Amino acid sequence: MSHATDANKILVLDFGSQYTQLIARRVRELQVYSEIHPCTMDEAAARAFAPAGVVLSGGPASVDEDGAPGLPGWVLELGVPVLGVCYGFQLLTHALGGRVAASDNREFGRATVNVDERAGRLFGRVARGTHVVWMSHSDRIDRPAPGFALTAATDNGVPAAMAHADRPIFGLQFHPEVVHTPIGREILAAFLFDVCGVAPSWTTGSFVNDAVAAIAEAVGPDEQVICGLSGGVDSAVAAALVHRAIGDRLHCIFVDNGVLRQDEARGVVATFRDRLGFPMVAVDARDEFLGALAGVTDPEAKRKAIGRVFVEVFERAAKTVSGARWLCQGTLYPDVIESVSFKGPSAVIKSHHNVGGLPEKMDLKLLEPLRELFKDEVRHVGLALDLPDDVIWRQPFPGPGLAIRVLGEVTAERVEVLQRADAIVREELDALREAREIWQAFAVLLPVRSVGVMGDSRTYENVCAVRAVSSVDGMTADWYPVPYETLGRISNRIINEVRGINRVVYDISSKPPATIEWE
Repeated sequence: MSHATDANKILVLDFGSQYTQLIARRVRELQVYSEIHPCTMDEAAARAFAPAGVVLSGGPASVDEDGAPGLPGWVLELGVPVLGVCYGFQLLTHALGGRVAASDNREFGRATVNVDERAGRLFGRVARGTHVVWMSHSDRIDRPAPGFALTAATDNGVPAAMAHADRPIFGLQFHPEVVHTPIGREILAAFLFDVCGVAPSWTTGSFVNDAVAAIAEAVGPDEQVICGLSGGVDSAVAAALVHRAIGDRLHCIFVDNGVLRQDEARGVVATFRDRLGFPMVAVDARDEFLGALAGVTDPEAKRKAIGRVFVEVFERAAKTVSGARWLCQGTLYPDVIESVSFKGPSAVIKSHHNVGGLPEKMDLKLLEPLRELFKDEVRHVGLALDLPDDVIWRQPFPGPGLAIRVLGEVTAERVEVLQRADAIVREELDALREAREIWQAFAVLLPVRSVGVMGDSRTYENVCAVRAVSSVDGMTADWYPVPYETLGRISNRIINEVRGINRVVYDISSKPPATIEWE
């Protein structure tokens, strides 16, 4: 399902940089559609994509080391503008006859560059003179490739930018995609609009129209679509797109697994069935899930138990839908990128909370209307679809739910204790003026008991950890500096209102090295 005109697409080739996704995001922020593909992309696929320009990402390799990814020959044969960033710049230089060498002055972090008076089109929207940029390299351009001219250099004399005299080929040693390069947006805009000649046509409205039309075309007139609706923004927006395309031939299934947040099951049904009018079946499977979790303490074992029971419950509910041929899922672009990354799938930190295997098990075709979007783009689509604010801005919630926030064994009693504490955390933080700056906030019930004093009595009860982070897409996150007064109220309320907790701690770990969830 493509959502860009043939003349307005940018191809980003991934050479392993930690910033590759940012390149695509910055291009999209300029309302130009972009896709990331591995640097091993074959020529036929590249020509079929028909980009208006190609951006070569950075990467950790040195161009002349064994196993370093090379420049595909078709990149320069496509006849479209090319922008190399960091390793991409060095790769262009190496491939076109220049020389790249290890630098005595490695540069990581902020650097100052001087933009030459003859800088040309790539710097056409940037004032000449000195600018701060973000560097991350050890190698440097030692001799430019024939036909290239220096357009910017650092205070250390390191070539920071070059351009070919006759062909639309450019290189940047710094990273224009990161926020630490203030002129980065102007540079990318110049490449897109002044060099590639694309138009800023990829908008939320165009995506909704294209997606609805594509869904209506894909789903046959008598076919039914099933959607596992969790209440989260991804599944909600996916369901809303499908509902707009095919109406009541969409059938949402909501499963109450017994490890949801306080009153969440009732709230999801009230929102999607009663307020929005989605055809919906709510399945109460709390006893089944809690039974499968009895005695289980390992986090991965919890996930697998929940996944197994979910498949069983969902399959039973789906069989009641006559004519079901499709399964709608809220798969996002970061999941797609991860599966085709040049570096390969990341090491498994924890299994993903999305349940896999359903399409094969249930013999359904997969419908993924959001697979080209980042998380923040999904929220914008939700706004365009007039979904309620409490749905659009709902914080991410893991598929295994509170089972991975109740550390140790999961029981109905421990879940209830955590639900009450978690409700207090969310209530207090939602009251903050800057609440939307918090990506995720929740409570964790630790398998640790501590001594306390309540009244004149000694207590020996559970410790509760509070977690709040800021993030854009969950891939990285910083702990959020909740005001002391708010933390004090949270602690006081939990200890006084939730029987079973007598100590509250605040988690000040960022991701990385920690993950957002504790399990």
